[in-house]
Parts: sequence; C-alpha cells; structure tokens
Amino acid sequence: MTVREFILDRLERILFHIALLLVIAAFLLMTGTQSGIVTLLLIACLLIYLLALLTDYWRTKKQLNELQAIMNELDQRYLFTECAPKPHDLYERKLFDLLRLSGKSMIESVSDARAAGKEYREYVEQWVHEIKTPITAAKLVCENIDSDTRRKLSQELEQIDAHVERALFYARSENPEKDFIIRKTVLTTICDRAIQTHRTLLIQNGVRVETENLDEIVYTDGKWVTFMIGQLLQNAARYRSAEPVIMMSAKKLGRQVQLTVQDNGIGIPAHELTRVFDRGFTGRNGRNRGGSTGMGLYLCKRLADAMEIGLQMQSTVGKGTCVTLTFPAEMNLSKM
Repeated sequence: MTVREFILDRLERILFHIALLLVIAAFLLMTGTQSGIVTLLLIACLLIYLLALLTDYWRTKKQLNELQAIMNELDQRYLFTECAPKPHDLYERKLFDLLRLSGKSMIESVSDARAAGKEYREYVEQWVHEIKTPITAAKLVCENIDSDTRRKLSQELEQIDAHVERALFYARSENPEKDFIIRKTVLTTICDRAIQTHRTLLIQNGVRVETENLDEIVYTDGKWVTFMIGQLLQNAARYRSAEPVIMMSAKKLGRQVQLTVQDNGIGIPAHELTRVFDRGFTGRNGRNRGGSTGMGLYLCKRLADAMEIGLQMQSTVGKGTCVTLTFPAEMNLSKM
C-alpha cells in the first residue's frame, strides 16, 4: 500500500476533518478569539491530525504486510482465513467472521471434490487392471485362429490396450508425486521394455528399431518413462514413412543424460510444434489418419514435468521427428 493509495482511501474523511477545523476556527474568530490564538490552535490540531494519519498509515501498512506474508507462505491459499490473526475493529471482525465462514464452506467443498476425485481415480485404476484380464485372454485366443484374422484382431487389441494404458496413467498423473519412485536405472532396460511392449505394433507396421549407446545410467521412474517412450513408438508407427526406422540413442550432457528418439516419418508442420503437448491436440496428421486422441504427448509432457525430465521436440515435414528427453542429474533428485 502506497501513501497515495492510503490518502485516496481516506480522502473523504480527511476533507471532512479539515472542513470541521475550519468551521471551528471561524466560530472562534466570530466569538472574539484573537486570530493569532486561532492560528496556533489550527496549526496544532493539523499537526496532531497529521501525526494520527501517519500512525494509521504505518499500522495499516504493517498489518497488510503481515497478512501478505502469511498468504505467501501458504501452499493452500484458501486456508488464509484460518491462519490470519483476527482484527480488533468491530466492523473488520464481523467481516472477517463472514469470510471465515465462507472459507470454511469452500474448504469443505474442496475436500468433498478431492474425495470424489480420489474415488474416481481409484475406480479407473481398478477398472484398468480388470479390463487387462479379458484383453490378455483375447490375445491368447488369437493364437488359435488363422493368421489373417489373428493379425487384424491382434492389432485392434493392441490399440485397446494402448488406450487403457493411457487412461491408467492419466488417472495417476493427477497426483504424480504419490505414484512414481526415483531409482537408478539403465536406459537399455527401459527402452527394451518399451520396445517389447509394442513389439506387435512395430512388426505389423514394418518399423525397424535401432539402438545406440543406451548403457547410460539415469535416475528416474522406469515404469513412467517406459510409458512415455511407448507413446513415442506408437506415434512413429502411426505416422510412418514407406520404410520406417526409429533410432534410439543416448549421450551424456554434463551430469545429465539425453535420450533421443528419432524417426523418419511424415513429420509435423512447423506451426503445430508449439501445440503438440496440448491436451487433446491432434493436428493435421491426426485428422488425416484418424484414431488420434491427442492425449499421448500431453501425458508425456505432464509426466516429464513431474519427474523434472526435459522434453523437447523437433520435426521437419517429410523427414521425420526427433524427441529428446533430458534426465536430471543425481544431485538434483533431492528437490523432488
């Protein structure tokens, strides 16, 4: 709060008091009081009033600074009325009590919403685990039918499995800190797991995967990164070229490690690159080829941010797309 703001807020009161002093001074002059005495009384009253204003200003400013400090220290700012000291002025106390009742009602609403959200996430996770059983059973049934039907049905089952997996990770991404566990992991293990998970999709689309220097050690959650790489493999298979190839390589960048997943697919238009991580964004390629939900890269970005993994994408139409994951150094893990 500045002095100007304070004066503007109290302007009507200040003008009233000045007018009152002038009226009193005029009355004293009319009753025969000497002008010198009236002037001295007027100056004294003005100085006392100015001192009172300055005291009021510093007290108000100090109180506002204390309240601002309390607000800045709160992670959940809707708890402000529960932490702020109760004012002394009657009007402010009544107003503060009303605000506290309002805040209490909001806290109850937030708690109810969180409880409902938690129940929903738990249901989604349970549903995902349950639905995987019939999907696995259907894959086993496919092994006993003719090759052409098996290929088509297996491809559809892979798509269902991918959508189910995205639903699971979307539910978990609401509270990522409660689910991921940072461990020392070799990139080879993560990449091999992702390739194996999407082996059928890659083979059916004729995608060749090449790896290089994946023996680097990273500190991350292997399960989450496996899912992220899986989304990149799915995109590379979906938006493939005539002879699709995916190159996965790693290199040290100081104390960090960079994993690069590069394909030679159809590429992404330059004007769409700034939006590829937006929720639900499909782009021209997604609309042309169909079946895109716009959730894969959005989840990758969300999970990467939770684990403090840098995620960048470069792409050229007709040449392919390159996605880089930069894993944090071990010394930075204490921040998570």
